Amino acid sequence: MVYVCVTCGKEDGAGETAGQRMLAAISAAAAKAGLSDRLVPTAIECLSVCKRPCTIAIAAPGKWTYVYGDIDPANDAISVVEGIGRYADSADGLVPWRERPERFRKGVIARTPPLPGGF
Repeated sequence: MVYVCVTCGKEDGAGETAGQRMLAAISAAAAKAGLSDRLVPTAIECLSVCKRPCTIAIAAPGKWTYVYGDIDPANDAISVVEGIGRYADSADGLVPWRERPERFRKGVIARTPPLPGGF
């Protein structure tokens, strides 16, 4: 799953937020890469990382979850799609640092371990 905070970058009186532009940019980059069926970003309200907009989270069953911020909707969508692809292709969500796109190296806010089977 790819979650995009659409609250990020809200400006008083402005129409579209930076997060909404990021959602559209990721969707367009995924389509251009032929990944529209596999990579469907989901808009969510607030990832609570307001000081580092635009923010996305990527997660999958059995994999580490990552939160990335400081993403530029105008310039980083292709890099984000590339990073998400590498994450998706990994067994556990751990992509070696050198194999991550630069935005994922510099913008990581948090990573959390996979959820266990029960509570």
